[in-house]
Amino acid sequence: MKQLHHKSPTHAPSPAHAPASKTSKPARPGPRTWVGYLLLEQRLLFVLLGALIATSFFLLRPYIFSLSPSNVTDRSPIFSFAARSSASRVPAGFRPPPRRVVVTGGAGFVGSHLVDRLLEQGDSVIVVDNFFTGRKENVAHHLRNPRFELLRHDVVEPILLEVDRIYHLACPASPVHYKYNPIKTIKTNVMGTLNMLGLAKRIGARFLLTSTSEVYGDPLEHPQKETYWGHVNPIGVRSCYDEGKRTAETLTMDYHRGGGVAVRIARIFNTYGPRMCLDDGRVVSNFVAQALRRQPMTVYGDGKQTRSFQYVSDLVAGLMALMESDHIGPFNLGNPGEFTMLELAEVVKQTIDPMSTIEFKPNTADDPHMRKPDITKAKQLLGWEPKVSLKEGLPLMVTDFRQRILDE
Repeated sequence: MKQLHHKSPTHAPSPAHAPASKTSKPARPGPRTWVGYLLLEQRLLFVLLGALIATSFFLLRPYIFSLSPSNVTDRSPIFSFAARSSASRVPAGFRPPPRRVVVTGGAGFVGSHLVDRLLEQGDSVIVVDNFFTGRKENVAHHLRNPRFELLRHDVVEPILLEVDRIYHLACPASPVHYKYNPIKTIKTNVMGTLNMLGLAKRIGARFLLTSTSEVYGDPLEHPQKETYWGHVNPIGVRSCYDEGKRTAETLTMDYHRGGGVAVRIARIFNTYGPRMCLDDGRVVSNFVAQALRRQPMTVYGDGKQTRSFQYVSDLVAGLMALMESDHIGPFNLGNPGEFTMLELAEVVKQTIDPMSTIEFKPNTADDPHMRKPDITKAKQLLGWEPKVSLKEGLPLMVTDFRQRILDE
């Protein structure tokens, strides 16, 4: 007999076996208002404090950055290099950093005096020189200066530096030196100038080329103005220097017109002073060295050729004034005083030894008969003119030459 099985009726589980109910989460607050956000964690206090600081800065800014009470409205940049003369009156925390300057040929005669002045005014200076005519002794007194650096380098090869100003002086400047290796001389004038102009363009530096009165050649105009184009032998023994500098001027102006480089050109006339090479073939150094050595002073030709002579400190002042001016150039930098070779020999005799004698020799090729600068442009636009007369400056050079000759 089959036994019938009936499903048990479904019963609700006992409370003891019922699953635990989930813990209910607290209700999330509604969206925060911006007022609530500011009040949270004292944010409002910090917002008000920041606004107070910003407002105070802008209200007090004219008083902080003004250079003098009468110049409150000056809006020139705080770090403008043109205002360096007033830097000492700017609060210590806002003084501009020193300029970074490179001087090619900075171990030479003119270059070393320029380096002295740049360091004296607080700039940082890098000297680049291959020591063909420059001497380490000319800058040795700066070697422990943390703002001075000396690099042995030939500008015919490119170099990468980070500077604000480039004074390009590198080139043999005396007949003895530039005739010794004329190919090297013109390469320095052309390739060296190209490299330094390229550097100026890449880094946005201001560039000054030291050119020469030799670009006028044997002039048909006297005195020589910057507008005079010159009378130069392009294939003569001096053309490596004369035409080399004319080409350097061309490159400089082309980089200005085509590349926007801020350039300056200084046409330097005869310069003398301490640290000149003893035997560089230039007339003042020749006469002084020969007189000190008790040798006859050599006059080439009839001695009636004329030259102008400026002391090196005057030239350096002119170079620095031109660099910081707004004028492109070229500018004649020289002493408009004029001496014949015989007159110069007489001044040297009076300074060193009245018993000195003169020896005449044939004149050299392409030697200019007249040389005298018209410096009207420099006087009017730069406020510059030479201060040191030949009778004042020559004894300073003689003292330096006498010591060096005694040390030979």
